[in-house]
Amino acid sequence: MRIVMKALAAQIGIFLSCFINGDIHAQKPIEFGMLSSLSKAASLSQERDIPLKWINVNTSKETWTMRDGILVCSGLPIGVMRSEKQYENFIMHVEWRHMEKGGNSGVFVWSSAIPGEKNRLPDGVEVQMLELGWVELNTKNGVAPPIAYVHGELFGVGGVKTVPDNPRGERSKSIENLCKGKGEWNTYDVVCVDGVIKLSVNGKFVNGISQSTQKKGYLCLEAEGAEIHFRNFRLIELPSGAQQ
Repeated sequence: MRIVMKALAAQIGIFLSCFINGDIHAQKPIEFGMLSSLSKAASLSQERDIPLKWINVNTSKETWTMRDGILVCSGLPIGVMRSEKQYENFIMHVEWRHMEKGGNSGVFVWSSAIPGEKNRLPDGVEVQMLELGWVELNTKNGVAPPIAYVHGELFGVGGVKTVPDNPRGERSKSIENLCKGKGEWNTYDVVCVDGVIKLSVNGKFVNGISQSTQKKGYLCLEAEGAEIHFRNFRLIELPSGAQQ
């Protein structure tokens, strides 16, 4: 009930913002990626894949554009666009590349899609996407941030709590550094089931969390200041978990 009410509040806020700004047509969904059922993915069904639709939450029309099958995010203004529907258990495949040194982005799963007042980003579990140069750009007084920052960290945000597989404070770090740098395509395969997430980076499972306090919600693609490209987004929806 809590996430349903939060989602309803988010939709009312988005509508009012567009109405006040005279830009209600800015919320026309973008089609990017495909949704499949488990039976379809396993070739046990003749049903067709369904295009995924994404709705702008608090960015601009110019933030997200499609170019030859690639979703280009300008990075500004900071914010997100969300999936049209909420998802509980699923497998997500996405390929991404940063176009600027130190670029920052990610995908939020199990999110209410309600932006924070100050940081403009929602709650959920973030599957982080950082460009390798982020460590160098954020070195202060000769002390560099942990290299784990840029290789697919997982962590709860906006009040969502998780238990990390490979703790770095409250975050979970990857056990191998497999991400590629600016201009190179990275592949994430993310399995999300009953509050557990397992992340594969470029072909190897290296990170995970469990016991997420939020287990259903929207997917949100993040714009956080730098250009990033996404392609070959595919979502396989899995059966729901048992209610306890």
